[in-house]
Amino acid sequence: MPKYKTAIVTGGAGFIGSHIVDALVRRHVKVHVIDDLSTGSRKNLNPNVQFYKMSVVDPAAAALVAKIKPDVFFHLAAQIDVRCSVEDPPADARVNIIGTIAMAHACAKVGVKKFIFTSSGGAMYPDTLRPPYSEKTLDDPLSPYAIAKRSAEMYLSFEHRIHGMKTVVLRLANAYGPRQALRGGYAGVISVFTRQLLKREKVVINGTGKQTRDYVFVSDIVAAHMLAMEKNVTGTFNIGTGIQTTVNTLFRTINKLTSAKQAETHGPACKGEVMRSALDARKARRELGWTPKVKLDEGLKKTVAWFSKL
Repeated sequence: MPKYKTAIVTGGAGFIGSHIVDALVRRHVKVHVIDDLSTGSRKNLNPNVQFYKMSVVDPAAAALVAKIKPDVFFHLAAQIDVRCSVEDPPADARVNIIGTIAMAHACAKVGVKKFIFTSSGGAMYPDTLRPPYSEKTLDDPLSPYAIAKRSAEMYLSFEHRIHGMKTVVLRLANAYGPRQALRGGYAGVISVFTRQLLKREKVVINGTGKQTRDYVFVSDIVAAHMLAMEKNVTGTFNIGTGIQTTVNTLFRTINKLTSAKQAETHGPACKGEVMRSALDARKARRELGWTPKVKLDEGLKKTVAWFSKL
């Protein structure tokens, strides 16, 4: 296993990125964080990192990569609001395609040993097939967000084949846990329900609530990123539990954990919403040695406990 001494983490002040930064610091890696704080927070920043407030589309970010010459690069900075991507595809593409290309090419030019890209599993596969989906499932990205993620993956493949930079793509299921955004397009359904129920605000479930997702706790996601760094691997890996959970089940569980005792209320369905999703992560188990450790009930308890302290 190569010894990585220096890392750059884009989006390192965000939900998942900040947890990855913490894990790297615990491994005594010198960490540099690039984040424009458009959705991240200084409160999430580990005090033992060097922070640069800038966007990945800023030429200064590529110049910084050339100056630091990191051993490993974690790319999490992204525009992740699917609705925003539908309303403004060019803005989404600037960050999610151009930003990723800029970072990857800058890394390839200075000989970065490994580039790890956090992609989307939940948005990548069609729900016309029966989940869980493996990496061999024909991807069919529908939203500009998903299309951009797939495009970025293809550019990374180019950097690997042409310039020899090792690249790993981690397609995540639905992440949740402490530090997730509480509102807006960057908030997950779990954080939204948790905030609303803790504040005794009315929760409205979109549609029937029978939509399913694969929920994976943030510590398991961090573990996957660390293994992607440490193992001598390249390629694409699904990171999920393979278990489908309905929105109704989430609401009922969080309702109980928060003692809100709120009646179930349903509203109109969201247009174009994927009705079911789950990821087959057997490849990650075989090649990375990764398996999810945190069961949903345990993860929800930890999440509610953390949000209760805010």
